[in-house]
Amino acid sequence: MLRWSRVITVSLVGALLLAACSGGAVEKPAGTTTPAAVATTQAATGATEPTTAGTTEPGGSAGNIFVYSNPTTFPNLDPSVSFSNDSVVTSNCYETLTFYNPPGSPDVLSPGLATSWEANPESTVWTFHLRDGVKFQDGEPFDATAVKSSIERTKKMGVGASYIWDSVSEIKVIDDLTVEFTLSYPAPLDLVASSGYGAWIFSPKADDYGTDWFQAGNCAGTGPYSIESYEPGSRLVMTRNDDYWGGWSDGQFDTVVFEVDEDATVRQQKIEAGVADFTYEVPPDNLPALEARDDVTVYVNPSFQNLLGLLNTQKPPLDDPKVRQAISYTFPYESFIANVMGERATVAHGPVPAGMWGHSDDLFRYTYNLDKARELLADAGYADGGFDLLLTYATGDLDEQQVAEVWKAELAKVGVNLKVQAMTWEAQWALGKSDPQNAQDIFLFYWWPDYVSPISFLYSMFRSEDQTLFNLDYYKNAKFDALIDKADATSGVDRQAATQMFIDAQKMLIDDAAAVFLYDVANVHVARSDIKGFADNPAYPHVVFVYKLTR
Repeated sequence: MLRWSRVITVSLVGALLLAACSGGAVEKPAGTTTPAAVATTQAATGATEPTTAGTTEPGGSAGNIFVYSNPTTFPNLDPSVSFSNDSVVTSNCYETLTFYNPPGSPDVLSPGLATSWEANPESTVWTFHLRDGVKFQDGEPFDATAVKSSIERTKKMGVGASYIWDSVSEIKVIDDLTVEFTLSYPAPLDLVASSGYGAWIFSPKADDYGTDWFQAGNCAGTGPYSIESYEPGSRLVMTRNDDYWGGWSDGQFDTVVFEVDEDATVRQQKIEAGVADFTYEVPPDNLPALEARDDVTVYVNPSFQNLLGLLNTQKPPLDDPKVRQAISYTFPYESFIANVMGERATVAHGPVPAGMWGHSDDLFRYTYNLDKARELLADAGYADGGFDLLLTYATGDLDEQQVAEVWKAELAKVGVNLKVQAMTWEAQWALGKSDPQNAQDIFLFYWWPDYVSPISFLYSMFRSEDQTLFNLDYYKNAKFDALIDKADATSGVDRQAATQMFIDAQKMLIDDAAAVFLYDVANVHVARSDIKGFADNPAYPHVVFVYKLTR
């Protein structure tokens, strides 16, 4: 997936067209949580009237309110459509059949609404055995019929992440607690079923309710919280589902308040003042200063997100692999991370982030080497450089802006003039989808998966497209296409063999220099230090499973 706050809302319109992307969904390594004291003392201000964390509010009791200061609005709350920042809400109302565990866990998946599952040897028939005694928040029973109706509704609507179910040709109710999926091609349906987008199971009355009902601030899942009130663009309040199948213990939160605070400084101030419990995307320059206080904790963990510079492989001079390789040697990867990003990024080894299956630290990595860049440019007929390149980045993204400025200075040293242009995401993407001969030469681009599999990275950004959607480097390689298709199909049968295929496919991309793999992005979250139980899970970016927390 693309940049969390800018891109995914656009993808609701495009339906993403990722038919073969049936492999896994957002990636994660062995990340550890690094607490650090945080802070300064500033009064919290903001456009919305703050809800004091830990105080008494309607529907809650003293100390039982969790306040999340969220950077963005919630584009769509329909569980079949949601494919953006709304996941922080949907993940507390709805549940999936399987759950992707955080890095370092003994098992990749845990039971969710399914207690066990198995596939035939070809991974074309999957059977899920369902949890008994569960009901939806509207009182409807959870059973195999509800699973069938949920996934069929999502497939039929054909938006958001519905494509993750493209391999499914038939869903059969065996009995109340057993559901069988027949696939048109092998796929790791256990991973698909753990996705934080498009895999939610919801009340069979969803069609009766309609998408407008969900959008108005209603939900009908099996999860621990339901929506009590919703002020679009301002605040959403959830209260606990007393009938939740998991039960309740003393100290858990009765009420969850999501306040929309687009100003990063306001989010930081609310945390410092104690009127919010959790946030992310505070001003990066303030993180070191925040490590001075003990009433706030900063969590820094690896994510399954990375930043790439997609190179226009169809437009001269970047249509020459030697020129692309030369450009790959001009970025000061390690010094940029050390001096600009700090703990917020790590060096990338190819397109699949560290910690995800399919990643390999043994892949060749371009380093900062201007002499090598000059040598390759000379071999390609550009001994003194002498050409211009256009780089575009998202307006307002300070990290991308600094990448662009630093890269411009380094390219000048080899005689290449880099023109840098900030653009809104919509304008940047529109330019990228135009004729490659008129498009940007370098497209700064974030990506993370829908469900944790290398296919989420390799298919969308690099598989040949007749009509450009997210392959914004316009890379075309029939051998690469065939290899990732085979790896994806194999991943449902033999994940170890599929891993090696995905690694071999990445070698092709690196040899061809289809993109510059700038760095893997870290997840940085800030919370009040009295919040206990938070564990970052990169498979579900920025999601807080509030049910697991206490104060």
